[in-house]
Amino acid sequence: MRAETQNTVEAIRKSLALLGQRLGLETADYRLEEFNARVEDPTLWDDPAAAQKLMRERQVLVDSIATYKGIAQELEDNIELIELGEMEEDAEVVSEAEAALKALAGKAAEKEIEALLDGEADGNDTFLEINSGAGGTESCDWAAMLARMYVRWAEKKGYKVELQSESAGEEAGIKSAAYKITGPNAYGWLKSESGVHRLVRISPYDSSARRHTSFSSVWVYPVVDDNIEIEVNPADIRLDTYRSSGAGGQHVNTTDSAVRITHLPTGIVVTSSEKSQHQNRDIAMKALKSRLYQMELDKRNAAINEAHAAKGEAGWGNQIRSYVLQPYQMVKDLRTNYETSDTSGVLDGDLDGFMAATLAMDVAGKSRSEAQAED
Repeated sequence: MRAETQNTVEAIRKSLALLGQRLGLETADYRLEEFNARVEDPTLWDDPAAAQKLMRERQVLVDSIATYKGIAQELEDNIELIELGEMEEDAEVVSEAEAALKALAGKAAEKEIEALLDGEADGNDTFLEINSGAGGTESCDWAAMLARMYVRWAEKKGYKVELQSESAGEEAGIKSAAYKITGPNAYGWLKSESGVHRLVRISPYDSSARRHTSFSSVWVYPVVDDNIEIEVNPADIRLDTYRSSGAGGQHVNTTDSAVRITHLPTGIVVTSSEKSQHQNRDIAMKALKSRLYQMELDKRNAAINEAHAAKGEAGWGNQIRSYVLQPYQMVKDLRTNYETSDTSGVLDGDLDGFMAATLAMDVAGKSRSEAQAED
């Protein structure tokens, strides 16, 4: 087997190793048996929402197992074909099998990246904010370059990009800009971009053509969807009824139709005083769930704000990536040491390699210093 083909085989095996890790290969078949047993339970559809969730989880597992086994089988089949072709000196068979392996390597790499996007909010749409940092006009121009880079990346993915706000620089570029990016796994892809980005280049605004260093910060956070399930434990509420004091009518001061619900763990109190006590209970419970939902949003936003605060100031010492255009061409991620000399490609939106490297590092549970020590 040629060295190039052997490298392709090794790349596929590495992708399979990561897919197996994310799948939990050792227990996958056992977990599928458990799902199948639960699906056969005749009481499953007594709770349609829970049943649908179970079926979705089962299908994800089925698809993941099928993907892993399919790639593994196709790999072995083509290796056998190459060995057989070499033994029989059939160059056509070898060539076809090598081409199939190259295509399989691309498929395996794609599935590998998809497997990394399994965080709680990875599938959500995302907000992207860019702010110029230290460097004045230079940084404002750099912020505009970053904005274009991310818009181009999103467009290549087929995502929808909406400009939420923008503040122009005094002489050039932008002081800040905010976008909403809508598409599958938008947040999962972009979440690794939060941090300070550093540019080194010959300044187009310096008449002496000196080299300048500029900083801009990027902040990425998920669009929180409305599918937050709020469950209220009956033991956590106190329901009181009292007489309505409405404007009039036959029920006024004759029945205890008004309802007050107190949520004991949080102290939230909601009331409703329509004519029907049944209607009031329904209205009050919806109001309570709405209040609890808002509390959940506040918690999530607090976590987002904490992550933003940890990002650091847009200046020396806090950068996650350097873009050097002079005196040489190099873009390097300081967390993973992933780098490329194709600076024009990166600035035109070719970012998947950087994102995948960071995702892989996060999956391995390595810190920035540990990742750099290995290099």
